[in-house]
Amino acid sequence: MSAIVLNEKMEKASELAVPESFSGINPHNLYLYVKSTQAAMRANSATALTRAEVRGGGKKPWRQKGTGRARTGSIRNPQWRGGGQAFGPTPRSYAYRINRKVRRLAVRSILSSKFAANEILVVDAINLATAKTKDFVVVQDALKCTRNTLYVFSSNEEWENAYLSMRNLSNVLFTTVEGLNLFDMMRVNNIVFTEAAVKVAGEVLA
Repeated sequence: MSAIVLNEKMEKASELAVPESFSGINPHNLYLYVKSTQAAMRANSATALTRAEVRGGGKKPWRQKGTGRARTGSIRNPQWRGGGQAFGPTPRSYAYRINRKVRRLAVRSILSSKFAANEILVVDAINLATAKTKDFVVVQDALKCTRNTLYVFSSNEEWENAYLSMRNLSNVLFTTVEGLNLFDMMRVNNIVFTEAAVKVAGEVLA
């Protein structure tokens, strides 16, 4: 497979061989990645006080024998109103790990589906002299990516001005190849790679 590389005027500059890491769809690995990410995002904040944590109840309410009442040692036992909860929820982590190979195959799956749907663009570079949003909007309009778009750069490129120019736009996301996130790729309509980022992605996801 090959992709058309656009220049600064958004005209065809060359063609780039798409790495094998942009091919192959594995729905099960995609499911595992999404499931593990959503599990890690759970709040894990449910908690209840045990009898040791409820305030009060330090004194035995009545003597052990002779009253005709059931023996008890504290008014904060679970069977009492206002007492602690037995076997209540405590903060815990729902996260579970998937290995690196599964994560990479999941990312390859979404890249493959995006490429097949013509939702991936490749530009030779996005070089902005200053960090101005209006300058980036010109690039955005030329690419015809006015809907939700993820821009992927290589960490070795000069991307600071581009990032500062796009961060105020609600329909634009930024990342480097090393930070590619499956959720970000799934929730955008288009992904724009720089030519350097495509080459790095081919190595990272191989």
